[in-house]
Amino acid sequence: MSQDNSGIREVRTDSAPAPIGPYSQAVIHAGLIFASGQIPLDPAKGEIVPGEIEQQTEQVIENLAQVLRAGGSGLHHVLKTTVYLTDLSLFPRVNAVYARHFDADPPPARATVQVAALPFGAAVEIDAIARIGE
Repeated sequence: MSQDNSGIREVRTDSAPAPIGPYSQAVIHAGLIFASGQIPLDPAKGEIVPGEIEQQTEQVIENLAQVLRAGGSGLHHVLKTTVYLTDLSLFPRVNAVYARHFDADPPPARATVQVAALPFGAAVEIDAIARIGE
């Protein structure tokens, strides 16, 4: 992690895909971690994982978990997510995977939107805001 003069710290981990543009995997400020959207890239290969939407969603959530972990947080601390889908008809299948990982009570707030396209032809992307702490 690096920190600038404003108290904002950047989160970097090799356990999740490297950014493909001018952005951070996540930034931390005021006790919160703002994680950039994760797509189903295998961090070692830099390629979309094979399989159906369920396997892709599992990889997205694993990538997100690794970024959160590197910032001192975790899935159980997520306050808000945004789910981006290229095909909203896949929502029930994505939601089933999502529900297994975001099972806090109460669950995080969430928005789900359909988009025209995602990087590398991914079908799903998820970003998150979480609190820092154990």
